[in-house]
Amino acid sequence: MLLIDKKGPYCWGYTPITTEGEAQHDTMIDFGILKVRAGEVYREKTAKETAYLLMEGSVTFKYANQIASAERESLFHESCPCLHVPAGVEVEITANTDVEIAVNATTNPTQFEPVFYRAEDVRSEERGKGTMQETSTRIVRTIFDKSNAPYSNLVLGEVITFPGKWSSYPPHHHPQPEIYHYRFLPEQGFGVAVLGDEMLKVTHQSTVKIIRDEVHPQTAAPGYAMYYLWVIRHLDDNPYITPVFVPEHTWVTEEDAVFFPERRK
Repeated sequence: MLLIDKKGPYCWGYTPITTEGEAQHDTMIDFGILKVRAGEVYREKTAKETAYLLMEGSVTFKYANQIASAERESLFHESCPCLHVPAGVEVEITANTDVEIAVNATTNPTQFEPVFYRAEDVRSEERGKGTMQETSTRIVRTIFDKSNAPYSNLVLGEVITFPGKWSSYPPHHHPQPEIYHYRFLPEQGFGVAVLGDEMLKVTHQSTVKIIRDEVHPQTAAPGYAMYYLWVIRHLDDNPYITPVFVPEHTWVTEEDAVFFPERRK
């Protein structure tokens, strides 16, 4: 199943969505949602490289004799605090309010120093701005990739797609498996995820697995902002650096590109 839909709120505790090594459509990533009630503490010793991305609430992380606190009210309007640790680290998560965290993990024997990324540490850019008549202008936040975490087996970030616009555009693909996890504002919103020749309707809390080197542009319905968390798993002999754009569609990014109605046959 490439599309996983979740209706209604997540349960308290950890809810797995994908699992490394699963029998079908394996992304090589453990991905799930952790919810902790205000005043409670969640503890675990990581079995894998793990990134805890704060989605909502106020939290205090204790790890490797360090303490870091963060809070976040809106996925759409605020950047993304994240704790990134190797396997074998004792992590303590204290919920100062009700907390929701996206947990991303994968096998990685490499040991590295834990890193806490504050919201202001995260690279944020407006991709598509000034081209394509602004129809693909979106906010892309990259927490870590090979440029700042060469030891990691993951790439992690977020995209905010404006209502009625496109993202992951021009259409591109890469052999490394990837997960998109969606939220909408307002929550009854929807969008479309294109996977190769297949089109999937995505809604609030949908998750899509991208595993066959398929092109995967996305679009949000008018009126609804579309958020998605994206996490890529490097392949051992082929790490993700940049995507491959479909050549026939790259003309749309040219500064002097002419579009309809000015464009003629």
